[in-house]
Amino acid sequence: MNRLGVRVSVAAVLLAAPAAAQAHLVNSGLGPFYDGALHLLLSPGDLLGLVGAALLAGLRGARAGRLTVIALTMSWLLTGMIGMRLPVNPDLTWLSVLSFLILGVLVAADARLSPVAVASLGAVYGALHGLLNGSALAAMSAAPSALFGIVLAVMVIALLTAAAVVPVRALWARVAVRVAGSWVVAVGMLMLGWLAQGAS
Repeated sequence: MNRLGVRVSVAAVLLAAPAAAQAHLVNSGLGPFYDGALHLLLSPGDLLGLVGAALLAGLRGARAGRLTVIALTMSWLLTGMIGMRLPVNPDLTWLSVLSFLILGVLVAADARLSPVAVASLGAVYGALHGLLNGSALAAMSAAPSALFGIVLAVMVIALLTAAAVVPVRALWARVAVRVAGSWVVAVGMLMLGWLAQGAS
């Protein structure tokens, strides 16, 4: 490689290197509320299960969608507030990954669950991830408004995703939703593999 090529490569690496890395809460400069909302969008473990729960609710109809959005949002908020009061940050990484993997499997299988069962699954998912988010925020001494930012983003994403799927009736479109569920499963299996590799 000639000198110009080496210089361009070095410059590209330096420009791509981040100035600072944030492990949990992203600092957008817009305040804790927006930092919390952005945190959710940049957390695949939280976001994939949220999308999976909303897709499952949408496949099961409007009533399941409404119940799931309410149950998911409220449980995320309540357990997030509890998590902010915990003295320790629980390590539930395996359970977190399994939770969204299970939701992905149910979407991919187009599981025929009642609206109440779908909402209950959403509530359990929201409770687990709300607890994890709250305890992580407490460990960083983040303001409670960061949790409210996360919860509002949860509500909006769940509402829009479920509402987009509810009217879907064409076979090809329902298959596309199920394929999205299989992608959630694939990411979950990949993350489980990484966790198993790290544990060994």
